[in-house]
Amino acid sequence: MAGPIVIRAVASAADRRAFVDVHYRLNAGDPNWIPPLRDEALGLITPGKNPFFEHAEVELFIAEREGKPVGRISAHVDHLFQAMPADQGGGADMGNWGMFEAVDTEVGAALIAHAEGRLRARGLTRVLAPISLSMWEEPGLLIEGHDHPPTVMMGHNSAAYEAMVDTAGYAQAKDLFTYELDITKNFPPLVQRIVSSGERNNRIVVREVDKSKFEKEAAIILGILNDAWSDNWGFVPFTDAEIAFAGKKMKPIVFNDLIRIAEVDGEPVAFMMTLPDLNELTADLNGSLFPFGFLKLLWRLRKPKVRTMRVPLMGVVKRLQATRLASQLAFMMIEYIRRASVADYGATRGEIGWILDDNQGMRSIAETLETTRNKLYRIYQKAI
Repeated sequence: MAGPIVIRAVASAADRRAFVDVHYRLNAGDPNWIPPLRDEALGLITPGKNPFFEHAEVELFIAEREGKPVGRISAHVDHLFQAMPADQGGGADMGNWGMFEAVDTEVGAALIAHAEGRLRARGLTRVLAPISLSMWEEPGLLIEGHDHPPTVMMGHNSAAYEAMVDTAGYAQAKDLFTYELDITKNFPPLVQRIVSSGERNNRIVVREVDKSKFEKEAAIILGILNDAWSDNWGFVPFTDAEIAFAGKKMKPIVFNDLIRIAEVDGEPVAFMMTLPDLNELTADLNGSLFPFGFLKLLWRLRKPKVRTMRVPLMGVVKRLQATRLASQLAFMMIEYIRRASVADYGATRGEIGWILDDNQGMRSIAETLETTRNKLYRIYQKAI
């Protein structure tokens, strides 16, 4: 008979390393799990490194049985998320748990109950989970799509976790979808006609970003993003520190021809960001850049050759979102990046997402491109 479960708080740098190690240990046998880079995983949960801690209170816990780690969880409160309207998921009564791993159902139940208890102790009465740690990182539990690896900046978890969360009394709050497509094929004739029409419109310019002006281009993109996404469920604005943090992490995988800004009459009104699937380039490093992983990755990033390109972000300013121009700009950016992805990077597959289940505009664009939904992530809710 298994011994009792002991749940202890992470209180030191050694504890944080142990917290990360649980992730590796429990997923090592999953052929579709991609080990994250350990330094990044540690930075994510370290105050002073991740600026998320500047507006959030985070507790981390490790579950042990007979002295051996068998699971982990976070219980955290994002005050910026709480400040958002209730119809966007926010509210002063709301907390989160995430970074969930459990070796079996008994451990899973104990960890979820413990996280709920810690949130109740803060006076909170509602949970949205799993969110690890913010909505901009890895939100949701993977429900469909366990049979293939995640792309860069997307999560992957055991299929057994769905039953653990359901048994704990959670219900669906939102579903997040990703869509895949063969980018070696031309888009449907309707899309080609829309793109051609846009190319004849002298008011429209779709340009590449200029990485040598990284800060200026990032400010343009973030300005569009904050306007375009401001009414979306789960939207939390970036702080200045988070912008700098994200820029530092993403700059090595930013390539001019994979990020486009659309201008109308000289005004930037839309953007599309595409990233080569970094997971393909790091899968064989086992999370370590030393002693030779750093050199391997640096060489591979000079001009990456990948199978998959991921579109994590796209936005059109709010005043254009209900117009035909919005979809035209989107299709133009998608087509130009598709061409570059195939010609310059050898990519054959694209992934778009995540997309909220009620974002009919983006879902319509994905369906018009004749994509296939390949993954579903679910964010759950529960009154505690």
